[in-house]
This record gives sequence, C-alpha cells and structure tokens, in this order.
Amino acid sequence: MSKILLLEDDEVLSETLVELLESEGFEVTHVVDGEMALDSTFVKKFDLFLFDVNVPFLDGFELLKSLRDAADMTPTIFITSLSDVASLSKGFDVGADDYIKKPFDFDELLVRMNALLKKAYHTYANEIVVDDFRFVIEKNELYLGADFIALAPYDLQITKLLFQNLDKTVTKEQIFQDLSHGNEMSEGALRVHINKLRKTGLPITTIKGIGYRLASS
Repeated sequence: MSKILLLEDDEVLSETLVELLESEGFEVTHVVDGEMALDSTFVKKFDLFLFDVNVPFLDGFELLKSLRDAADMTPTIFITSLSDVASLSKGFDVGADDYIKKPFDFDELLVRMNALLKKAYHTYANEIVVDDFRFVIEKNELYLGADFIALAPYDLQITKLLFQNLDKTVTKEQIFQDLSHGNEMSEGALRVHINKLRKTGLPITTIKGIGYRLASS
C-alpha cells in the first residue's frame, strides 16, 4: 500500500480526494497547512506527496524547497489553481516532479501518480520480477508466485529500497536514513530484518562492511 501525504486546505476537495485515493488502495495522511505537512515527514516515510500551493503558514513551494534542501527526494505533484508560467516554473525549480491544475479529472491524477511511483523503481512496468518473486509497485506488495507475502512495516520498507535499487548495493547508511522517521535502528536490528526477508527466499547478498544487494538474476 503506497503512502500518500496530501496537503490540501479545501475541505470538500480534500474529503473527496481522500475517499477516492483510499478506494484505490492508497494510505492517505491528510493535513491542511504546510507546517503540519513538514511535521508529518519527520514521523513517517511517504511514497508520494500531493501538495496544494496556497495553504496556511508554509506554502507548497516553501515546503517542498525545505524538503529538497533536507535531501527528501519523495516524488511530488503540485495540485493547484495557479496556471501562469511563472508559478509553473517556480514549482519545478523547487523540485516538483509534476503539476496538475484545478479542477482536474481524478483519473488523470491517478495516471500521473502511478507514473511517478514507477519512476522511483526505474521502470515503466507495473511490477518488478526477481526469480519467482514479484513486487507490485502500485500496491507496495510482495508475492511469491501467486502467494502474497505479508511484511512488517520495516521489512516492507527495506524490501522497497532493495527493489528500487535492483542490482545495486544499498548501503546501511541509506537504509538507516530511510527508516529513521520516528525511531533509530541499530546494525543488529537491521541484520534481524534482513534475515527475516531472507527466510522468505529473497536472494539478498551481504556486501561486507557496506550494505546489501538484491540481484535480478
């Protein structure tokens, strides 16, 4: 289940978006101002940001610039009534990946969201296959053949990182940074999580002193 942070202060629109996104299988955290959005990023790792621009306390442009300056590269779509070229340019300058103008068709937003989620995995496909394992990108779900594998939150986050960096070494520092929202993790705890994933059959290789790698073949 992909986790979405929705920043939108329009009550009617936000209620509609939350209902529609949840019906599509997304987990949505909804906030109404930029400071609440920033605080949310400190306690949870999101797969996608949907930010309105004209919101209280910290507007969408300022919020995204702060996140990008802090090395948060979470894919981001601005949803806004602004349509002038200057605003469009500013949105991309601060690090937006896409831009959709209000009023918009929900199906179009969904297409744009799914395209960005796939981009994080360096693929245009809906799933990534390793041996008999399938990772379904839009659902954040791991399967062995047709069988769904239930994963605890940390195990799922590590699995996502490995699939996003298939055939590349994911350093322990990368994993710690990705999992640092809310709680710190020790190297011993990380090894426990890796061993749990190996018990599913995932071919995870230890790169001594550096990190871990998931190979495509």
